[in-house]
Amino acid sequence: MSNITAKLLATTIAATLATQAAATEWNVSTWGSRRAFTEHLHKIAELVSEKTGGAFTMNISYGGLSKNTENLDGISIGAFEMAQFCAGYHPDKNRAITVLELPFLGVSTLEEEVAVSHAIYDHPAVAEEMAQWNARMLMTSPMPQYNLVGTGEPRDELTEFDGMRVRATGGLGKAFSAVGGVPTSVTSSEAYQAMDSGVVDTVAFAQHAHLSFGTINQADWWTANLNPGTVNCPIVVNIDAYDSLPDDQRQALDESVDEAIAYYLENYGKLLQRWDEVLEEKGVQKVMITDDELAKFRQVAGQPLHDAWIQDMSARGLPAQELYDLVFSTLEKARASN
Repeated sequence: MSNITAKLLATTIAATLATQAAATEWNVSTWGSRRAFTEHLHKIAELVSEKTGGAFTMNISYGGLSKNTENLDGISIGAFEMAQFCAGYHPDKNRAITVLELPFLGVSTLEEEVAVSHAIYDHPAVAEEMAQWNARMLMTSPMPQYNLVGTGEPRDELTEFDGMRVRATGGLGKAFSAVGGVPTSVTSSEAYQAMDSGVVDTVAFAQHAHLSFGTINQADWWTANLNPGTVNCPIVVNIDAYDSLPDDQRQALDESVDEAIAYYLENYGKLLQRWDEVLEEKGVQKVMITDDELAKFRQVAGQPLHDAWIQDMSARGLPAQELYDLVFSTLEKARASN
C-alpha cells in the first residue's frame, strides 16, 4: 500500500469514526397511537434530523418504553431521553405546573395555551422542580378546552352533575367534584373501557382524544361549550442527555421547538374545523349549556379552586401567587399582540 493510499484510508476511517461519535439517537416515550396530540414529536424529530444531516435521530415509542403515568420516572433514571406526560397524572411530582390545569382560567385558543404554558415552563420554580426528576422542559402539547361525552340523557344543568361519574384528572377532576361529580383518573388509554363497562358515565377529553381513544363511538351527546379547562402535557428531556449533545445538535433541537409547535397548531386546527362533521357522522347530539348554568359552574368551581390552589401551594413553599399572576399577565400580553 502506498503512503498516499494509506493516508487516504486513515483519513476516511478517522472521518467515519468522527461521524459515528457525533451521531446521536434518542428514544422518546409517549402513549396511545399517533394523533394530533403527538404530531409535534414527529415534526421535531424530522426537523433535527434534517438540520443535522441525519446525525441526530429520534425513535418515538407509543407505550413500548414506559406507562404514560411513569414517563417522568423514566426520564429521571435516564431510561429514555425525551418523554411526554400530563401534569394531572402525578400532580405531586410537578406541583408548579398544575396552575395550568386550574379550571376556568379563561384561555380560549391553542395559541394562548402555548403562550401561558411556555411562560410557566420558563419560571425558575418550574425548572427547579423538574430538575429533581433530571428533566428539562422543552415544549407543551397544547390542547383545547375539554368537554364531556356521555351516554343516556344529556346533562345540561349543574344539578345533573351531582353523582355523575366522570373520567377527569387534575384540576378538572376537582372542578367536577365541586359540583357533586365523582371523578376518576383512569388514564386516557383506559377511558374507553371505563365507559364501556359503566365505571364512568362521562369522559372529559379534548376532541382529538375522544376520536383516538374511541369514546366518541360510545357517546350519545357532547357538551359543546362547557369548557371547564384543560390538562397540561409537557415534553421534557433528560438533563444529562441534553447537556451532552454536541453544540450543533443542541442548537438544532432548541431552534426546532417553535416550528414543531406551529406545525402542531396547524394540524390541530384542521381537526377542529371538521369536528361538527364528526358529531353528525356518529350521530352525537351537540349540547349547548345556558349562560346561567355556566355561571353557576364557574362560581362554584372557578375562583374558589384558584384560591385553594394558591393557599395550598404557598404552604408547600412554591411561589404560587407569582405563578398564578404570570398566567394572567401572559394571557393579557398574548391578546394585546394579536
